[in-house]
Amino acid sequence: MTDATATRPRTILEDIQQTKPFRSLSQEAFLGMLRTADDFKRRVGEALEPHAITTQQYNVLRILRGAGDEGIPTLMIGERMIERTPGVTRLIDRMEKRGWVVRKRCTEDRRRVWCRVTQEGLGLLDSLDDILNAVDDSLGVALEPSELTQFTEYLDRLRAAVNE
Repeated sequence: MTDATATRPRTILEDIQQTKPFRSLSQEAFLGMLRTADDFKRRVGEALEPHAITTQQYNVLRILRGAGDEGIPTLMIGERMIERTPGVTRLIDRMEKRGWVVRKRCTEDRRRVWCRVTQEGLGLLDSLDDILNAVDDSLGVALEPSELTQFTEYLDRLRAAVNE
């Protein structure tokens, strides 16, 4: 391996060991984005695994912590999740059994159920904050602050395009 290849990151083509060129630059970028997202997701999962919590459960706890003491309706949790899942009720069921969340029916509309994080759930989040912040902060190792700003803007534009 030469000095040039030792210091540059592997391309997506090299990473997935593809021998022929991609159909287009768009395809190369798309696959690179998917592979990178999977790498980050795997790192988060590995950080959470010793604490017996899934990435989706962690996401729900963060949403509920942000909602404050009032909590939020269960349906709103699904809308706010990073990785959307149709089984939010089952997810909350499992979390309630573990003592991380509580639910309460709305008195004005019995169909509406409010969720909030418990002290036990907050304690779990507190124990995970530094671990997961280190994963978040790893982006700052690869990109300068101005690049992170531009990258975030690109991601916003891509999400808008895919959700049109």
